[in-house]
Amino acid sequence: MLPTPRTLILLAATALTVPGVPTWAAQPVRARHGMVVTRERHATEAGLQVLASGGNAVDAAVAVGFALAVTHSSAGNIGGGGFMLVRLADGRTTFIDFRERAPEAASRNMYLDANGKATQDSTLGYRASGVPGTVRGLEYASQKYGKLPWASLVRPAAELASKGFTLSYAQAQSLRNGGRGLARFPESNRIFLRDGKFYEPGDTFVQPELGRTLDRIARLGAKDFYEGETARLLAEDMQAHGGLITLDDLRKYTAIERKPLTGTYHGYTLVTAPPPSSGGVGILQMLAMLDGTGFEKGGAGSATVVHYMTEAMRRYFADRAEHLGDPDFVKVPLTALLDPKYIASQRASIDPVQATPSSQVRAGKFSGHESVETTHYTVADDQGNVVAVTYTLNGGYGSKVTAAGLGFLLNNEMDDFAAKPGEANMFGLIQGEANAIAPRKTPLSSMVPTIVLKDGQPFLALGSPGGPTIINSVLEVIVNVLDFHMNVQDAVNWPRFHHQWMPDTLQMEPGYSPDTVALLQSRGYTIRRVNAQGEVAAIRFENGWLEGAPDPRTEGTAEGR
Repeated sequence: MLPTPRTLILLAATALTVPGVPTWAAQPVRARHGMVVTRERHATEAGLQVLASGGNAVDAAVAVGFALAVTHSSAGNIGGGGFMLVRLADGRTTFIDFRERAPEAASRNMYLDANGKATQDSTLGYRASGVPGTVRGLEYASQKYGKLPWASLVRPAAELASKGFTLSYAQAQSLRNGGRGLARFPESNRIFLRDGKFYEPGDTFVQPELGRTLDRIARLGAKDFYEGETARLLAEDMQAHGGLITLDDLRKYTAIERKPLTGTYHGYTLVTAPPPSSGGVGILQMLAMLDGTGFEKGGAGSATVVHYMTEAMRRYFADRAEHLGDPDFVKVPLTALLDPKYIASQRASIDPVQATPSSQVRAGKFSGHESVETTHYTVADDQGNVVAVTYTLNGGYGSKVTAAGLGFLLNNEMDDFAAKPGEANMFGLIQGEANAIAPRKTPLSSMVPTIVLKDGQPFLALGSPGGPTIINSVLEVIVNVLDFHMNVQDAVNWPRFHHQWMPDTLQMEPGYSPDTVALLQSRGYTIRRVNAQGEVAAIRFENGWLEGAPDPRTEGTAEGR
């Protein structure tokens, strides 16, 4: 039983004056009896209230997921899907896959025109959506691992939608910036853009249709979304606009509980996402590649560190393009990808000084086979349960379609398949035959909720949105904490970089010294500067304290009790 609720700790994490060049250490939010770290304050408060009411971390994670569907419209969702990684107080770990799936009517070449060219149908409009999994996945987690009644976890979100909430500056700007695509669909234009009379900061955003949908889900459970009134209205809207999702697709959707991947690095145990996430194998492969190089001796932010980590990224993403896909449809060579001999050969191929051109990097060849707009949140309770959730609509505001009469946006997750194997998707990511479209198949994902254990106990829990940058953002925060001994807030704040094999470009945030950038260029890197990469939400466990680290790149918040 939880102790009597104490005064809530509502501290905002201090952002670095210049990213990566702190004048003093940024401090995480600290608490002893529970911690919730999310992108948006209403969602954080919803999760914390569940903890204060006697719920566990799974209960809080479910409440946060529904609240974000109301307050973080560009990515929070009930029209998308995602992953939940759970580490229970008794030491058990599990991974709940509620990723979207291709409708029964999907086909391999459905997004190619008569000339074999990819169309925009995989990113915009009704045909872009896979069968949503969020409601089923959150209900599965609640029923199997939660404590509180289902309705109590959904009703806070229903009230936020029905009564409205005050828009921040960033939320109002996000709605305005999503305008071009949203304006093409009447329901989206009406709800999110007020038919061109854009919302301003401080306005109250009321979503009555979404409120009614969430109220039905609170009363009737996921059955409403997949078999009831919500399912019927969604299927009818799809049929009326050439979409592929049918009532039968919705009825057949199930969440899948999978065994997490595990590995070790520098004395720590990592528990992470298995396929159809490509992220877990990527984290484990890249850390193993770095182990033994001595890269960390260069110090955080040095050209040596960026060089070695980029070369590991480059080699992993080449493997990702060739070998990763839905394990229920293709044999993913996990054992081969993580084999120490293969890792050693990849490590040996890294030139200690010069960049390896991506044109010279190829995926491993194995004799057998064994697979951006997102948001992540992390929750811990005082019983020892830890939950890391990453879920998504894929692109910002998904397919831009709002289901008629239901108030929620639909995903454009079908673009995460290889619409044309060998060609880049909306993230510039090249994908292979293993991720080709097939009915009922799950598209490959980069989402990688991860929990790090020290001596068998939780030490760090984190995750990130951002398309393929997810994997590298998580990797970098792990390295910042484990190898460079940063506190968790500094580790999240530190400037990030990203390489994904193709295109052969190193993406870097501000904060690296001009000398470091010049040295990397002299080593053969083509550098592209970006304002921000990813949105990590992390919790570190330290001497009985829970240390929450939201990301200053966003309006992220951490609150503890």
